[in-house]
Amino acid sequence: MASRMSKKTWVIWVILIIAVVALVGIALSCSSSNPSDSTPQSQNATDFTLPTLTGANITLSELEGTPVVLNFWSISCSWCRKQLPYLEDVAQQSEGEIKVIAVNVGESAAKVQEFFGDYEPTMIVALDENIETFVTYCQNYDNLRGSIPFTLFVDSEGVIQYKRIGAFTSEAELWNTLHSVFGITVP
Repeated sequence: MASRMSKKTWVIWVILIIAVVALVGIALSCSSSNPSDSTPQSQNATDFTLPTLTGANITLSELEGTPVVLNFWSISCSWCRKQLPYLEDVAQQSEGEIKVIAVNVGESAAKVQEFFGDYEPTMIVALDENIETFVTYCQNYDNLRGSIPFTLFVDSEGVIQYKRIGAFTSEAELWNTLHSVFGITVP
C-alpha cells in the first residue's frame, strides 16, 4: 500500500525542484560563444540596493551623474571569470569616469571573498545572493534565459544605453564598446 505524501512534503519537494532547476539553468546559461548585443529603447535602469564585498551597500541611483557598467556574473561561469579582469582594468584606468559594478549572482559573500583572496578590486563587487536583482534585470531587459555574463551600460542619467548577453572577448572589445556608447576612450 503506497503512502501519500503530505501537502507540506509535496510543497517542499516542488520548491526544491524549482531551486535546483534555477541553479542548473544559471550554470548552463553561462555564454560567450555567441554574444548578443543590443541597444535598448531608452529604458531606465531598475534601481537596486545590494551589499558589497567591502560590507557597504551600493544603490544604483546614487551613481547618477556617472556612467555605469553593470555586469552580472558567477564564479562557476568560466566566461565570467575570464571577463572580470577586463572590467577591473576599466575600473582602474577610467579613474572614476566610469563606475563598474560586478554583481555576483547566487553565491555567498564568503565564497566570493575566497575567490578574490587578498586582492581588493577597484570595481564594486556587489552580492545578489538571493538572485532577486538578477531575475528582475533578466525579466526587464530581455535576458529571458537568464544567461551570464550579462552586461548593461547605464548612462549618467540612469538610462540603459547598451546590453550584452555573453562575454566581451577582449579588453579592447570592451573599451571599443565603451567608446561607441559613451564616447569614453582608454586613458
